[in-house]
Amino acid sequence: MDLAIITTKQVMELLLMILAGAACCKLRVFKPADKSVLANLLLYLVVPAMVLDSYMVEFDPATFHNLLLTFGLSAVVLTAGILISAAASRGTPKEKRPLVWFACSFSNAGYMGFPLIRALFGTEGVLYASAFLTVFNIFIFTVGTTVLSGQVDARKIVRSIVTTPCILAVAAGLVIYLCRVPVPGTIAEPVGLVGDMNTPLSMIITGITIASSDLKQLLRNPSLFRTLGVRMLLIPALGLGLFALLGLHGTVPTIVLLLEACPCAAITTMLAIQYRADEELAAGAVVFSTLSSIVILPLYALLLTAVL
Repeated sequence: MDLAIITTKQVMELLLMILAGAACCKLRVFKPADKSVLANLLLYLVVPAMVLDSYMVEFDPATFHNLLLTFGLSAVVLTAGILISAAASRGTPKEKRPLVWFACSFSNAGYMGFPLIRALFGTEGVLYASAFLTVFNIFIFTVGTTVLSGQVDARKIVRSIVTTPCILAVAAGLVIYLCRVPVPGTIAEPVGLVGDMNTPLSMIITGITIASSDLKQLLRNPSLFRTLGVRMLLIPALGLGLFALLGLHGTVPTIVLLLEACPCAAITTMLAIQYRADEELAAGAVVFSTLSSIVILPLYALLLTAVL
């Protein structure tokens, strides 16, 4: 129950920041096109700084064991989500199927998940969330882009993985953590302060996305509700059932499931544009799954408390 109450409180706080971003867009403080600049700032600076900051802690064998467990459970739940999405997308028109599959498969773990996990579990939670995001990014830039593009380009896949800022931050963080490298306060404190920008910046970007979208037009896409049902209800429910059957309990399974239960990945829209998929469906999936998560995530946290 405590987790559900805290999640509700945090989601409401995130909602206020989303509304602030939407208001800034409507009042023309930002133009919708400015979102890409803020998104790049988040992707290339803020999130890596937050991840790096989470590794600047004293080495603890129990924490390291949990970190390895997070990598393993993340791979399991993401694989399950991909398979469920592949089955669920078969009922959609063939030309829309890859995008529906992608939107169902990948959650907004970076933008929506990290702020929530940080609020609920602190720095240690971010450490585990970074492991999830590493596996998540590997899946996106291998399976995800291959299905969307319909082509396999091994060099491009490897280049995408090794140049992803978050993965580079995890690699650097693991060196610092495992080798117990002392980081001076003059470096650690600025890194932490930049990382603290993640929550408000992520939510402002989300608000701009919602405010710049034609919600009525987005609702007219017939594949939207199937996508929302799979992403927000079916995958979280089956993930919880799988972990319950495996007898998994505690902080790590809870973090992994909360990250997997987040709305459609923000990158869905960008990749839809890049690979000439249904941009309208992509935008609708991101916007309406984000709006529905305001209600669904606290309820899911309550369910996690009862089951795990």
